[in-house]
This record gives sequence, C-alpha cells and structure tokens, in this order.
Amino acid sequence: MIADRKAFILANTRLKPVPLVPEISLYVADAAVPIWRKTEEELDAIGLPPPYWAFAWAGGQALARHVLDHPDIVAGKRVLDLAAGSGLVAIAAAMAGAAPVVAADIDAFTEAAIALNTEANNVYVEIIMQDLLDRAVPDTPRYDVILVGDLFYERDTAARALAFLDRNAAIGTRVLIGDPGRTYLPKARLTLLAEYSVPVTRELEDMEIKRTSVWELMYAAKGGSP
Repeated sequence: MIADRKAFILANTRLKPVPLVPEISLYVADAAVPIWRKTEEELDAIGLPPPYWAFAWAGGQALARHVLDHPDIVAGKRVLDLAAGSGLVAIAAAMAGAAPVVAADIDAFTEAAIALNTEANNVYVEIIMQDLLDRAVPDTPRYDVILVGDLFYERDTAARALAFLDRNAAIGTRVLIGDPGRTYLPKARLTLLAEYSVPVTRELEDMEIKRTSVWELMYAAKGGSP
C-alpha cells in the first residue's frame, strides 16, 4: 500500500525547494499538477483525505528555518515532529543534528510523503502513524524537544494538542510552535522566539507573504496563571 501511495505522490507532485528553507526540497503540489486542481469532494470520491502533506505550510517553514538557524535547539536531542505532514520540520531537525527524530501523523499518505521527502534530503526520520494527543505521558521525557508546525487551526484539535503539549512540558520537554496567526493559537501561554516573512500561495493563505512566528510553550502548573 505504501508503494501505491508513493506512486500516487510521485505522479501528482513535484520535488521543489521550500521557499524559506531552500536547503530542503519536498514533493509538493502546485498549479502544474493535478492534485492542486481537485476539490475536497473529488478527493473524497477517490478516497484521499485533504493532502496537507503536499504543501509547505507557513508554520512549518518558519519552524524549520528556525531549527536550521539555531541547531543547538535540537542537536544531539530526541525530537518529535507532531502532526508532521510533509515531514519538513522533522527533516530540518535531522539536518541540524537531532537523533532520533520521530515524525507523527494520522494520515496514511504522510507516511509515504515523509519517506519520499527524507530520501530526497538524505536524512533518516522514524515515522509513526498514530494519534498521540490523548496518550498518557511517562514520568520521564520520551523526547527532549517537541516541534509543532501549524496545528492550531481548529478548535478541538487545538485544545487536545495543547493538553498533550502541557503534559510533556510538565516533565521537562521543550515545546516549540511555528504558527502564522491561526485562530486557536494559545498566545497567552507562549513566548515569542522569532518572526519570519514566509512566501506562500494564495490558494492556501490570504496573502503571498505570511508573517509567521516561532513560539515556545511556557508550562503553567495547576493553580498557576495561564
């Protein structure tokens, strides 16, 4: 099945450098390939979820840029790329010296996309197809750093993600988030680390350059201020 998905991705995307992170190339959809022109209804009819893995989203681009520019954040550390999509952020972490790097997502197509993208960039990333957000967290950290690119776009997912990240921050895991101003980003809980002007397409966003921030989650103990 993964071979079939890889064949689909190769037929419907092109390998291109990421605008803000040209050191990394991804198999992405653009106006020249068929998947770009399919509506959500057409995708559903052929059994394909919305292809979030086929785009370099602004939050992921900013976070990947930040990791490559500040490799000390992840070098020699255990890193999780949560809701990894294309695997862009995981690839950046691996290039910056993180080990191991784990990319987690729930869309089966991401497994094939990340496999192709890591191969294209000559890095190794472990891929897990699991919803981690409701998982219990061990007493000692499984990861030193969790990286989250552009996940706070929907209310329920954002709430579950914040609870999961809080559980990890409580045991000492560092949490960094790349976000272009999504509605459900918990800004009151975050410390700004950097800002980037990210080239995007109007088919994905409402402008061609998206001001995007990298934040660090500050853990709030029970009874403390949010």
